[in-house]
Amino acid sequence: MKAGVLTISDRVSRGAVPDTSGDVLVELLRGDGYEVTRDVVADERESIADAIRALASDAAVVLTTGGTGVAPRDVTPEATRTVLERDVPGIPEALRRDAAAKTPHGLLSRGVAGVVGSTLVVNLPGSPGGCRDGYAVLRDALPHALSLLADRPTEHAQT
Repeated sequence: MKAGVLTISDRVSRGAVPDTSGDVLVELLRGDGYEVTRDVVADERESIADAIRALASDAAVVLTTGGTGVAPRDVTPEATRTVLERDVPGIPEALRRDAAAKTPHGLLSRGVAGVVGSTLVVNLPGSPGGCRDGYAVLRDALPHALSLLADRPTEHAQT
């Protein structure tokens, strides 16, 4: 199954710092058997939206990292919303709940999640730890979500 990783960062896009958050997501996704394509863009709405569309055209899931906070150039949620066809609000709610339990800074995350065509798009924080923690929250639900989006039969786990 194919996945896309999009790093949104002015500094990473200029080559001023390494893409450690993107590296974490690629490692986690590959560890779960995904074939990963990645891209890096600056914190610019159109660039972000275009990159999400491009990755979503060939991936079952696109995970973004960066630009979800409250800084003036953090525009990832706004750019993502211009691309999404349907919201999946439970994902960012769960991500914020988990993050807030670990750090008060988790309350500042504005990430969104939703669907573009048959692709799930999820905004994650721009830190390696935030990406690792966010993926851990998403991981168990991801196969089921992707099966539903691909219109494949699924079994609903009972708890």
